[in-house]
Amino acid sequence: MKRKQIIAAIGVAVALIGGTYFFGDTIGRNVMSAYAHITGQSEAPLHESEGRYVRQIVAQNNSTSRTIMWQSDISEDGAIVEYRVANSSDIKSVNATNRAFTDDGTTSYIHEATIAELTPNTTYEYRVGYGNKRSNWYKLTTAGAHDYQVLIYPDSQSADYSGWAKLVKDSVQRNPNAALYVSMGDLVDNGEQASQWRAWFNSIEPLASRTAFAPLMGNHETYNLDWKVREPVAYTNYFTLPSNGNDEYKNRYYSYDFGDVHYVVLDTQFKEAEGFHDNLRDDEVAWLRQDLANNTKKWTVVLMHKDSIRYKNTKTNWEPGINDIGETFMPIFDEFNVDVVLSAHYHTYRNRGHIRNFERNESGPLYIITGVAGDVRYQNLWINHPLDIVVAPQPETDNYMTMDVSENKLTLNAFLSDGTQIDSVSVTK
Repeated sequence: MKRKQIIAAIGVAVALIGGTYFFGDTIGRNVMSAYAHITGQSEAPLHESEGRYVRQIVAQNNSTSRTIMWQSDISEDGAIVEYRVANSSDIKSVNATNRAFTDDGTTSYIHEATIAELTPNTTYEYRVGYGNKRSNWYKLTTAGAHDYQVLIYPDSQSADYSGWAKLVKDSVQRNPNAALYVSMGDLVDNGEQASQWRAWFNSIEPLASRTAFAPLMGNHETYNLDWKVREPVAYTNYFTLPSNGNDEYKNRYYSYDFGDVHYVVLDTQFKEAEGFHDNLRDDEVAWLRQDLANNTKKWTVVLMHKDSIRYKNTKTNWEPGINDIGETFMPIFDEFNVDVVLSAHYHTYRNRGHIRNFERNESGPLYIITGVAGDVRYQNLWINHPLDIVVAPQPETDNYMTMDVSENKLTLNAFLSDGTQIDSVSVTK
C-alpha cells in the first residue's frame, strides 16, 4: 500500500471508530466501503442490516431454477445475486430488485432475483450483495427426479417464538439433508405485526438460506393490528412465488415442481377475501383445473391451510362432515387423481386415510391435517371425526412432519417436537 493510501486508511479507521460510536451502523457501513475503496479491496463484508433473512424460495421448476430473497435496512442500488457450481471459480450473476416496503411503521428494502438455467441434481453456491459488499456463500442444491426429503411445519403462530425456533433447530438436526421445507400457513399470529415477522424469520436460520422454501398463506396473515381482516400485504411482499397468471392473486396460490412431484399450493381464505377478492373461489377453481390438466409429473401433492373436513368440537354444535372448502376442492382432487392432500388450521394432527367421493376409499387421495408447530394450542377441543385413523396424543403439543420422496413411494412421518414418532404412512405408485 502506498504512503497516501496508508494515511487515508488510518483516517478512515479513526472515522470508523468515531462514526460508528456516535452515528451507528449506517456511518459504519459507509466508512467500511470507503476503506475498501481506498485500500484497493474489491469486496467488503455485508453487514447483517444489509442482508437480513436471506432465503431460497421455490421457483416454478426447482431442478433448474430458484428464487433468492433478502431484506435490508437501507436502499441497495445495484443489488445482485452471484452464484457458481460449488467450489468452482466461474461466478455468474443476476440483478436483484431494490424495493421499499413499509408496514407496521417499519420500512425495509426487499431484494429478489431468480437464478435460472441451472443443472438438475447439482450443488451450487450463491451469495447476495450490492456495490462492493458481499455476503458469505450459501449452498443451493437443485432437485433431482426423486430420493429427497421434505420438512413440513404446521401453523407456527405464537405468542413466544422461542418454542418454534427450537422445533425448527431440532428437526433440522435430525433431518440435515432435507431438500425442501414447507410452512402450512399461519406463519405468524398477526400478519401486520413487524416484530412477529422478525421473530419468525430469525427462527428459520440457517435453514432458510440453504434450503428451498414453499410458504402457504393462512388466515392470520390477513389480520391487522386491530385484528380486522386486511389484504395480506406483509406475506405477499416477503415471499415472491411462482406466477399463477393473474396479478390480482399474485403470491396467494401457485404451483411448483420439485423433482417428480407437482405441488399445488391453494389459497383457502375465501371468508377473509370477501370484499377484497369476491371471485377468488371461481377464479382459483378454474386455475386449479388447468394446472392439474397440464401436470406431467408422477406425483401430485396439494398443500392448503384450511382443511376440507368439518370437525365437531366442544364449543359448538357443528356436526362432523365435509365443509365448503371440501365441497369445492375434493371432487377436483378425485377427478385428477391427486395423491396427497395436506392441511393445517385446526392445530391438531389427524391422519384420515384415503378419501374419494367424501367417503373412505383406498383409491382416493391421502388426507392429513399436519398439526401445530407454534405455542397456540387448541387442546381437547376437537372431537374425533369418523374418518380419523390416527390422532396425535392428547392433550396436543407441537409437532412436525417429513415426507420422503422415492421413485415409487411417498412416505409421510409425523413427530412430536422431541423426535418421538407418532405416525407413518406411505403412498405407492
